[in-house]
Amino acid sequence: MNTNKYDQETLMKIGKNIRMYRMNKGWSQEELAHECDLHRTYIGSIERGERNITILNLLKIKEKLGVTLEKLYPE
Repeated sequence: MNTNKYDQETLMKIGKNIRMYRMNKGWSQEELAHECDLHRTYIGSIERGERNITILNLLKIKEKLGVTLEKLYPE
């Protein structure tokens, strides 16, 4: 993925927050992936900041985690 430093920091921040809320629910990556109809490795790559997640998948994840977009990316 060809991203600049700001983009990479943004992806890392979102991924870290997704991981935190997932773990707060006591879910594995596989459980979150199942809930969102996504692949487990995709969730892992999002959490590591390796993926530029689409808005539709981000909306799925935030719904299943029961949080707002602002919680996943607080400014």
